[in-house]
Amino acid sequence: MIRRYDEGIRNDQVYRCRPGIYAILWREGKVLLTLQMGETAEYQLPGGGIERGEQPLPALHREVVEETGWRMRLDHRLGTYRRFTYMPEYGYWAEKLCHIYLGRPTLRLGPPVEPHHHAGWFTPDDALERLANAGDRAFLAQLVAA
Repeated sequence: MIRRYDEGIRNDQVYRCRPGIYAILWREGKVLLTLQMGETAEYQLPGGGIERGEQPLPALHREVVEETGWRMRLDHRLGTYRRFTYMPEYGYWAEKLCHIYLGRPTLRLGPPVEPHHHAGWFTPDDALERLANAGDRAFLAQLVAA
């Protein structure tokens, strides 16, 4: 059974499955987050949706470069969680299946190329306070506690 975080399932909504892949990127005791500016500004783990026909790990590498400007290497998979939420940028309700990996940034290529994204380094405690969703916070908290 995959753990669920955030909003509960709304019986009045139809949800589309939206698989995504995200990374906790750790360097010198700090965590790399992306601030996504939109209808609301929120801090997130770098990563995003896996597009149709795209393989998960190449999708993660693409998303991390787009949202942070960093290349990375992955250490290992941490786990998966689900969340049910409205995605205003797509205009639909989604069941997000979120795969989380641990990695290390390896090379900064430049600023994020994804519009309305800003990357920043945070202490683990500060990152835990800033992350917008409970699933991301739970995986980071588990990593910090280990």
